[in-house]
Amino acid sequence: LNVTISLSPSLSLSLSLSLSHTHTHTHTHIIFSCHNTKFYTDPVEAVKDIPNGSTLLVGGFGLCGIPENLIGALLKTGVKGITAVSNNAGVDNFGLGLLLQTKQIKRMVSSYVGENAEFERQYLCGELEVELTPQGTLAERIRAGGAGIPAFFTSTGYGTLVQEGGSPIKYNSDGTVALASEPREVREFDGRHYIMEKSITGDFALVKAWKSDRAGNIIFRKTARNFNQPMCKAARTTVVEVEEIVDVGSFAPEDIHVPKIYVHRLIQGTSMKKELRLSLRKAEDSQSKQKKSGDNVRERIIRRAALEFEDGMYANLGIGIPLLASNFISPAITVHLQSENGVLGLYILESSLALCPISFSGKETVTVLPGASYFSSDESFAMIRGGHVDLTMLGAMQVSKTGDLANWMIPGKMVKGMGGAMDLVSSSRTKVVVTMEHSAKGNTHKILEKCTLPITGKQCVDRIITEKAVFNVDKKKGLTLIEIWEGESVDEIKKCTGADFTVSL
Repeated sequence: LNVTISLSPSLSLSLSLSLSHTHTHTHTHIIFSCHNTKFYTDPVEAVKDIPNGSTLLVGGFGLCGIPENLIGALLKTGVKGITAVSNNAGVDNFGLGLLLQTKQIKRMVSSYVGENAEFERQYLCGELEVELTPQGTLAERIRAGGAGIPAFFTSTGYGTLVQEGGSPIKYNSDGTVALASEPREVREFDGRHYIMEKSITGDFALVKAWKSDRAGNIIFRKTARNFNQPMCKAARTTVVEVEEIVDVGSFAPEDIHVPKIYVHRLIQGTSMKKELRLSLRKAEDSQSKQKKSGDNVRERIIRRAALEFEDGMYANLGIGIPLLASNFISPAITVHLQSENGVLGLYILESSLALCPISFSGKETVTVLPGASYFSSDESFAMIRGGHVDLTMLGAMQVSKTGDLANWMIPGKMVKGMGGAMDLVSSSRTKVVVTMEHSAKGNTHKILEKCTLPITGKQCVDRIITEKAVFNVDKKKGLTLIEIWEGESVDEIKKCTGADFTVSL
């Protein structure tokens, strides 16, 4: 065995292996491309070679873990025609929202439009292409891309526009659809339907971490792992900004979240914002609410929804009424709340006195209970889609008599994105409870024979809770009325419900 190693100026290793035997002779030439993490002092220098038309994987979730210095550098380089793969686009004046304002982004691959008014405006006006993707599918597509897996099958999105195709990617200026999504391949495994999703890779990844050592190993802080961690591994060139650079050996090897092999460029950021949304409850507000207990429509739903929690349960709560139900969990039981952005064991803050840098999936500040844990978004959705979460509670625009759920868009008018909802309702082992007002404005029915809006999940809802009634949902038999609010009657419930139901009171 003869081994020859030669170093070129670019630090490539050329290994020439000669293997000889009495009867055979084999000669193999292998090229290894090596890189060491390169450190920069100027963020513009770290991204100035990103060309027009690049696909960028941009980390962050809501307002947490945003690579703001690198995004700011792109504003200065003026790169255009970007395809940005990111869970969302921040808000109007922060994160990717800044690149939307300058029209540097051509297409967004996201799960959630959220509260970014400019994002929604550009999309609905035909100025921006948007490929809306379920949040867990987006995380897994990125994780698979980094692992060299070209595609995978998932139950998330089956029976929706994601599977059927036709979801608007780009609108014309008159509101008609200029470009729509393609249908997905469907296969059946063990009696369930799954759709094929292709993996995602990028030309560059822009990532925010907490600390790195001088070798290029990085660690994240609390929920800032989110999409940052899988994105590190799915791009040809990964650029990371950190808050602090420490000496090699400062981290125990077992504590490193992303090894240096995935980190190509690194910069220490400056003037980093702590963008948080803090919800405060004043003492006089609480007293006022207590005096009116039961009179408020939302509070009726919230208090009834809280009865769904059981001791030891793992639960995921949607934004709005479901989240507020956590304030009424009985002190006699323990419920482990899970959030898609990567925390298990959270507790919702009600006072500014305990402000901490942890963001819930709805951007509210939260803290955690003893025994809590943090993880990345791909790990979070492994818990969700794998059926390890016992209960998910969501709001809805419409629910059908057989449990179809619609809660993510009104075509041409309002599009917030599906976020993690399609994933949350995709597991057959998770109980799905919908909390919503019984009727929409103008007394329009929200409980229907069949949903008229694009659905989030097919035959996925197990129970509906409104301010008037509670229904159990059977995928074959339909609706059963099991509770009515004091002062309501079965006849009145029939009038405001757009589907037949049986009664079991």
